[in-house]
Amino acid sequence: MTYGFDGIDLTLQPTQGRWMPRMELGTSGAGHPIYPGVREFKLFWAVMPIVDYDQLRDKYRQVSITGTTVASLPDINGDTYGFKNYSGCTLREPEAGDYFSTTVTEVTLTVMNIQI
Repeated sequence: MTYGFDGIDLTLQPTQGRWMPRMELGTSGAGHPIYPGVREFKLFWAVMPIVDYDQLRDKYRQVSITGTTVASLPDINGDTYGFKNYSGCTLREPEAGDYFSTTVTEVTLTVMNIQI
């Protein structure tokens, strides 16, 4: 398996990806940290052709208002490097840095609302 959405692999796989640290919401009466029940994962591309960037923007437009997606991401609880499908995910709008010829640089896409 590779990175993808709704059973379709991304045409250009990310340069990097990482599970984002959860923000502590508070502390329980017993002194334990309280975290949100959902996680986020950030995908990063150093350089991306515009046609591949369009794939990310199209997926974002499909789920931006009321939809969700199934994201294929590294298994956060896996003992070995493998991928898992996480359903009910939402997306932040893709972000890009400078345009360079027919590419964009420093592209990020954050997958949110990941139920573990």
